[in-house]
Amino acid sequence: MKAIIVEDEFLAQQELSWMIKQHSTIDIVACFDDGLDVLKFLQHSETDVIFLDINIPSLDGVLLAQNISKFAHKPQIVFITAWKEHAVQAFELEAFDYILKPYHESRIISMLHKLEAHWQQQRQPAAPGNSSLHPVAQTVNLTRDERIIVTDINEIYYLEAHEKLTFVYTRREEYVMSMAISEFCSRLPESQFFRCHRSYCVNLNKIREIEPWFNNTYILRLRDLEFQVPVSRSKVKAFRQLMRL
Repeated sequence: MKAIIVEDEFLAQQELSWMIKQHSTIDIVACFDDGLDVLKFLQHSETDVIFLDINIPSLDGVLLAQNISKFAHKPQIVFITAWKEHAVQAFELEAFDYILKPYHESRIISMLHKLEAHWQQQRQPAAPGNSSLHPVAQTVNLTRDERIIVTDINEIYYLEAHEKLTFVYTRREEYVMSMAISEFCSRLPESQFFRCHRSYCVNLNKIREIEPWFNNTYILRLRDLEFQVPVSRSKVKAFRQLMRL
């Protein structure tokens, strides 16, 4: 995997470069301290990941990321900054991760391991007979305390709508996303996640028990969790077809 570092503080650039080389197999092909120089580089070269500071000369990191998001080949972006206020913008740009300065080596190591695992997963050949031109997303970005948590979709059990917010539940964690449940559901594979109710979306792989409920509906009991997810009357037919009931 090839990477570039975009950081105008020389010592911070050197520190990050050292940690990447020590704790990963990522090949750092270039370092930059100016946003426009990065755009010029990307016009004739491709890279798999960009470690991108936000406060850089000529073109700041957010604007640079917005330009990169329009490329045919979109590298993963890991934002690095001393200012946590930019976390929301980073999330909207679907950044892979968001690292705060000063660097904590354990945090960098965790990010690098996730990055390499994601890259290896993306390189795996498609299953025979799968002609889809769009690979199914394997991770989704969740936010907590202005940090971006890159989460395997298989860790998500269900979603719950609260007006314009969406609560995302894993086995042990709860995340609050500032978007409607319909928008968040659109980021998940339809083959695995089912909108079973106006206020709920469930991971079909986490269903442990389907219990008949009143008015010919169902209550879903999930593995590892006590909470029960309802299936509304309007969704019963589609649910039965999915579960072959």
